Amino acid sequence: MTFNSNLNGMGDRATSGGSSGGSGGGFGFGGGGGGGNRGGGFGGIIGMLLMSKVGRRFGIPGILVVAAIAFFASGGTGMFNGGSSTNNMTGGGNVSAGGSLDHCNTWEDANNYDDCRIEGTAISLDSVWSDILPDETGINYIEPAVQIGDGTVNTGCGRASTAQTGPFYCPGDRTVYIGDDFFAQLKSMGGSDGPFAQMYVVAHEFGHHIQNLQGTIGLSDYDDPGEDSNAVKMELQADCYAGVWANHADNGDNAMIDPLTDNQISQAIQSAQAIGDDAIQQSSGGSVNPDAWTHGSSEQRQQWFTTGYSEGTVNACHQEFAQ
Repeated sequence: MTFNSNLNGMGDRATSGGSSGGSGGGFGFGGGGGGGNRGGGFGGIIGMLLMSKVGRRFGIPGILVVAAIAFFASGGTGMFNGGSSTNNMTGGGNVSAGGSLDHCNTWEDANNYDDCRIEGTAISLDSVWSDILPDETGINYIEPAVQIGDGTVNTGCGRASTAQTGPFYCPGDRTVYIGDDFFAQLKSMGGSDGPFAQMYVVAHEFGHHIQNLQGTIGLSDYDDPGEDSNAVKMELQADCYAGVWANHADNGDNAMIDPLTDNQISQAIQSAQAIGDDAIQQSSGGSVNPDAWTHGSSEQRQQWFTTGYSEGTVNACHQEFAQ
């Protein structure tokens, strides 16, 4: 068990979205079937450059932040489709019958269903960050929206297929978009399929929201990759912020999460390592090329999550961004 009876607000925190055209087809790896998903293998730097072009097209250069694997696993095309930059979300998910979150009502549901676990994690993240962000930085915490569902969504950053991008945060509408199909693909990359690994993914995307509130997220530039780039520093800081949340999430009488075990923390670390740039490059059959990194190495990613978890402070995650 992970969540306990202190978890309240299930059914109200997240929304279900994503067109059915992308449902059931996986994350964009070779062999993905169903819907309109591509199964083109790894796109490497091509995907990263495509992302930056889309960012410019929609007026937010370098801002759209996705999970590490998105830049490498989309096959280079089909990551985004169409030109709409509206904030309207299309309906329908694929997690439960009818594509809704109606089954997410209790803390037990958050322990039993992936989509409910995403929502429960968001509630826990809100609780932690609403306390520590103003206390440590003087910045008021504003909750991001959370949309759960595989398929195509219209976002403030353009139109996206979550089946191909994986989880991402859009600063344009302050929304975390996440499809639960990603978790199976994470396991195929060597990550953990344990519940806390899933929660780490959500916490990482919320880390980008914290950066947005801090006013730094626009400094990330995927046109300028490299192991010491702002893009890498931004992603490592989001990993660290995920660790900060984990440090606080099980503390106090009102904690919504039972005391975390070493096994649960290892789930997050295993997943952070699996989506390091070097691991992804090697998995794609290529050589390790730090000049193309946008998210950091496996060692860096697990190191920064661990730093956040052990220190538990925003300041522990400080990065020197080039201006």
